[in-house]
Amino acid sequence: MDNIPHIPVLKNEVLNIFKNLREGILIDCTLGFGGHSEAILKTHPRIKVIGIDKDKDARDFSKTRLTSFKNRFLCESGGFGEVLPKLLDQYQEKVCGVLADIGVSSYQLDTPSRGFGFESDRLDMRMDISNNLDAEKILKNYSQRELIRVFSDFGELREAKKIANLIIQLREHNTLILDSAKSFSQWLKTHFKNPKILPLVYQALRIEVNQELKELDDLLKSVKKLKKAILCIISFHSLEDRAIKNCFKDYAKSCICPEDAMRCECGNNHEIGRIITKKPIIATSYELKHNSRAKCAKLRAFEFY
Repeated sequence: MDNIPHIPVLKNEVLNIFKNLREGILIDCTLGFGGHSEAILKTHPRIKVIGIDKDKDARDFSKTRLTSFKNRFLCESGGFGEVLPKLLDQYQEKVCGVLADIGVSSYQLDTPSRGFGFESDRLDMRMDISNNLDAEKILKNYSQRELIRVFSDFGELREAKKIANLIIQLREHNTLILDSAKSFSQWLKTHFKNPKILPLVYQALRIEVNQELKELDDLLKSVKKLKKAILCIISFHSLEDRAIKNCFKDYAKSCICPEDAMRCECGNNHEIGRIITKKPIIATSYELKHNSRAKCAKLRAFEFY
């Protein structure tokens, strides 16, 4: 298929994580443009894939791309935080794997009308364009306290209060700056010389718009019911990776007694699986040469007993 707008990151590493799958259903929580799903369907002829995505453009593209797999592929619309628990209830023990590539697609970043890029004419950042909340509305309507929360919690910015105060002041003088990503980016650069602030502000806005950390939290809670299945998650920033790492540690804990307990009283048999990746898997130098956006990708995997 020509003109595929997104290159899947860590594709070979994902295939290696799922190499021992024989049959069953794999749920691709972030179907996107179908790169990972296509590779899995080609490699495992007895595996069925259910893809989830909230982006209509991505779903439409993947349905066409994967049409040759007929009854082995099914597409669901919506956010994986909401859809995945329903699928796990419906298919129960048939699920042998869950994959989530939690990041913005190249298509979303490179399409100006989607308002993700620094030079876009819009300030949008919605993965689901039917969502009522976008980045422009946040900047124009959130209170000072809400803005501080967004920039502090999701951007981990020490300058969160200063940024929020400047935005509140800006509303009183020139709201046109908040109409486009391009003008807002230029405005940020005039007030902050640290080049890291711009991407972190945009990261924070994007996470708030799409409720990305809540979705990840919902996923990590719902997959605890998996049996004899593998969970593979690719993340792109420290907030996500930290949450995944800590959750996997909790899954693998045998003893859940309080740390100050004198002796174990819980039975010491509470682990629900094992951590496959002791350290996160990152892109090879070869992949980085062909896809620079894989630079921040970190893959972690867990096997449920």
